[in-house]
Amino acid sequence: CRISSMMDRVKELGQDAIAITDHGVMYGCIDFYKAAKAAGIKPIIGCEVYVAPHSRFDKTPSADGYADHLVLLCENMTGYRNLIEMVSRSYTEGFYNKPRIDDGLLEQYHEGLICLSACLAGEIPQRLLQNDYDGALEKAVYYRDLFGRENFFIELQDHGIEEEQRILPDLARIAAEAGVGMAATNDSHYIEKEDSRTHGILLCIQT
Repeated sequence: CRISSMMDRVKELGQDAIAITDHGVMYGCIDFYKAAKAAGIKPIIGCEVYVAPHSRFDKTPSADGYADHLVLLCENMTGYRNLIEMVSRSYTEGFYNKPRIDDGLLEQYHEGLICLSACLAGEIPQRLLQNDYDGALEKAVYYRDLFGRENFFIELQDHGIEEEQRILPDLARIAAEAGVGMAATNDSHYIEKEDSRTHGILLCIQT
């Protein structure tokens, strides 16, 4: 996604706000904010962070071979400062294959942030895919109690992926049982449909 052409597309679609949630980094936030403001679009600053399953200081394959995704959005300047702090520490303290935070940082720096349960790579969807409904609900309640009932949302996505469609009913059920809202999102990585080939080539280069 190129920031300049992104704002043109947002206006074309009739949207009045857009969020930036790059994986693990916030490099693009300032340019994104300025471009959105210039285009009359409300910018929402955020990050899709990686959460270590245990401590961010655990850096062994058996303990921390996988990091769950979690979407954090800034509600105000306090949230922006807290998100910067966590993302910085994810590199200086938690880096293991990826920059990682943990529940300890979330508990210390959650103020001013809105939390979404993330895509299929989030902990709640992952637990559902492992047929652990009770564990998924328990984690949803944890985030609800940490961020507040008004600031935690179960994220719903449907890109035609079988795993997404399989867990959508359970995600809706968790939202109802935890008493929190739902947010329908797209896992957007390019602007136009025809960009998919170029995006695929970039992924091949990366990997």
